[in-house]
Amino acid sequence: MGLLDNKVAIITGAGNGLGAAYARLFSAEGAKVLVNDLGGARDGTGSDIGPAQQVVNDIVAAGGEAVANGDDVSTMAGGQAIFDQAMAEWGRVDILVNNAGILRDETFHKGSEANWDLVIKVHLKGTYCVTKPVYQWMRDNGGGVIVNTTSTSGLLGNFGQSNYGAAKAGIAGLTRVLAIEGRKYGIRVMGMSPGALTRMTEDLPHYDQDKNPSPPNHMPETVAQAMLYMCSDLCDMSKSGRFIHAAKNGLAELKVMRSEGWDPAEGYTAQGIAERADQIFFSDD
Repeated sequence: MGLLDNKVAIITGAGNGLGAAYARLFSAEGAKVLVNDLGGARDGTGSDIGPAQQVVNDIVAAGGEAVANGDDVSTMAGGQAIFDQAMAEWGRVDILVNNAGILRDETFHKGSEANWDLVIKVHLKGTYCVTKPVYQWMRDNGGGVIVNTTSTSGLLGNFGQSNYGAAKAGIAGLTRVLAIEGRKYGIRVMGMSPGALTRMTEDLPHYDQDKNPSPPNHMPETVAQAMLYMCSDLCDMSKSGRFIHAAKNGLAELKVMRSEGWDPAEGYTAQGIAERADQIFFSDD
């Protein structure tokens, strides 16, 4: 018995890296998997269904069931086509993992509008476009699981990733809202903030394998176990709206917190705020 027996999963950006690891593991746990990948470079240029098809070939060779899809997540037509293919193959969608993404890193003052628009389009709009038909079907058919990929670049910030960080912060906001709206329909919506050695990260200094060999927690196959938990019945509706960070230092929940705060009955002034700053702001420690 697998954790995902008889489930149908759509995984975007599943031709390489984390998405491919998710797809292979989900299949091994009994799911039927639609492997979506446009097949471009990590900056979003080019297209080739070959990587998605190779993942499907691996799954089929291992005895699983999967189909490849090369539609563009960043368009409504592409999102609908992804959903339609899963429905044509299996007649249902139980799990959606929005994982597709690109990088166009640049400092804000040097950044271009074109790069800003493309990163926002692939990550944030792409999550919207694929989720829209899936969410509607789940809403009408008893629920399901949606996991959106966010990042510490959006939740905490990271130098040189204003476009990527803005997109990932937007995805986090969308995730929280969908969790609230989907709860009564049995739709569990969560966020994954992953850190793994993939082609998206391999040239970053802290992923240098000569100086800092990646521990098991940094590998896509390990992070995939966290995604499996989130998409399986091991996880329940009480976790909807929550975010797991899975990286080299293990697993943790990321969340927005409110400080003790200050609520003076007589109202407040700028001077009063300055005097109560230690009460309003969290400590830097």
